[in-house]
Amino acid sequence: MYVDILNVLEQKGPLKVSHIMNEVNVNSNVLNGCLDFLIKQGLIEERVVGDSSAVYANTARGTSVVKFFKDLAKALPVKEEEGEILPVRY
Repeated sequence: MYVDILNVLEQKGPLKVSHIMNEVNVNSNVLNGCLDFLIKQGLIEERVVGDSSAVYANTARGTSVVKFFKDLAKALPVKEEEGEILPVRY
């Protein structure tokens, strides 16, 4: 869930809570808990724009985490066969 939020913010830029909620497909209570956690970890930040509307954006640390998980996915490919996920043999 946390990585999904970071990925959305990386791809789409700063977003309001409602837009993140739609992209990640999660309810507001769960999302708000995740956003609080990510802020405390220094992975995202809350920005106030215009007339006190809040948007959320990745920090440099959050961008590094997204890159790490993308690199990990490349290093550990997964092979699907007849609906089953099998580890790739080296």
